[in-house]
Amino acid sequence: MTDTLPRIAVVGRPNVGKSTLFNRLAGKPLAIVDDRPGVTRDRREARGRLGEQELLLIDTAGYDDAEKDGLDAEMRAQTEMAIKDADICLFLIDARAGITPLDETFADVMRKSGKPVILLANKAEGKAGQGGLLESYALGLGEPIGFSAAHGDGMGDLYQAVMDALGRPKRRKKGQDDEDTPPLRIAVIGRPNAGKSTLINTLIGEERLITGPEAGITRDAIAVDWMWDGRRVRLHDTAGLRKRGKVKDRLERMSAADTLRAIKFAEVVLLLMDAEHPLETQDLRLADLAYREGRAVAIAISKFDLVPNRAAYLKEVQLEFERLLPQMTGAPLLPISSLKKKGLDAIMPALTKLHEDWDAKIKTRDLNDWLQEMIERHPPPAVSGRRIKPRYLTQTKGRPPTFVLMCSRGYALPESYKRYLVNGIRESFEMPGVPIRLIVKSGKNPYAEKAKEG
Repeated sequence: MTDTLPRIAVVGRPNVGKSTLFNRLAGKPLAIVDDRPGVTRDRREARGRLGEQELLLIDTAGYDDAEKDGLDAEMRAQTEMAIKDADICLFLIDARAGITPLDETFADVMRKSGKPVILLANKAEGKAGQGGLLESYALGLGEPIGFSAAHGDGMGDLYQAVMDALGRPKRRKKGQDDEDTPPLRIAVIGRPNAGKSTLINTLIGEERLITGPEAGITRDAIAVDWMWDGRRVRLHDTAGLRKRGKVKDRLERMSAADTLRAIKFAEVVLLLMDAEHPLETQDLRLADLAYREGRAVAIAISKFDLVPNRAAYLKEVQLEFERLLPQMTGAPLLPISSLKKKGLDAIMPALTKLHEDWDAKIKTRDLNDWLQEMIERHPPPAVSGRRIKPRYLTQTKGRPPTFVLMCSRGYALPESYKRYLVNGIRESFEMPGVPIRLIVKSGKNPYAEKAKEG
């Protein structure tokens, strides 16, 4: 029954992407989307889904100036009714346009409503959206989620925020044994016939998934619930992904889309590679795809029992992997054999450790002590005769760890120096293989007062 479903209102000023998000969550183009503002006028309701959670979605008209009357006033009244009826409000701003006075007016309305609010900085993909993402902290509605309604970036973070707002228990802490805690979500990906279904069957100890020598047996992303060491785990078996140019069949395209969706909603991704044909172009593409999506990635090398000189082979693969994907240096490489049941005991401890690092938070004081050491060891270069001065570093979120560096003339900080800092964070704070986001922001330090107080 729809009455029992959580009611989610999608709200914001005109033309920030509300209907695009509504359509994505509904799974079909129900609302008209156009570049012109004010296309949506009435409230529109539909059932939708976010991960495994069914929702009742409410699309609203853009909230406009309170002084207007006539049709605008009626649209505003419809939006206010939607907010009143909602369990959670998804408040969208346009990260590329930055914060506008109308956004600030709307933020006041949201605070007065008393409803749980999830702030989404839409169109945050790429450098153009980073400024607006940082500005949105000033709205006082909590930590914003960098998001793209058009491309689906940030869906995993939105899922977790909605689950938290609905009152699901917080993420499991070490040593906690509670059946109601959300499961660790793991997507097992790879090329067709890499042995993904066989691996999952072997891990859980039953023939849960159909396997066979033919490629392409698995078509849907199948979720399998499992208990490991007293912890709930949800394994997603996925269809093998081939190069996009080779995918002609409509069914295979749908299977590929299902696999990509599983990656977006996973917390950890396990990429399965064939020991006889490791590091093929598609393997590297899949690893990079999961990494860019912000997921923690581990690599399992299957059929390892067929490798003759195993120590030399593993060292060679590790060096080649880190040469081809340097941003993933330190990602766990797990040699396994599903048929011989070799190496499987190492998988879950490695994935659990990876998940803890992916969810880690570092104290601001520790970060800034570390930053000073890094600057003393290797100062940023001068640009046009003027020295760039990093001033302050703070972590704004985990999942994946995201850091903001306040820096004079930040726009001129070279990519090589950003890599130097990211690699230093990964090494000094022991986050091997975890995606790390570093956002460089020019201007004064917004955390200075807090730093003085602390």
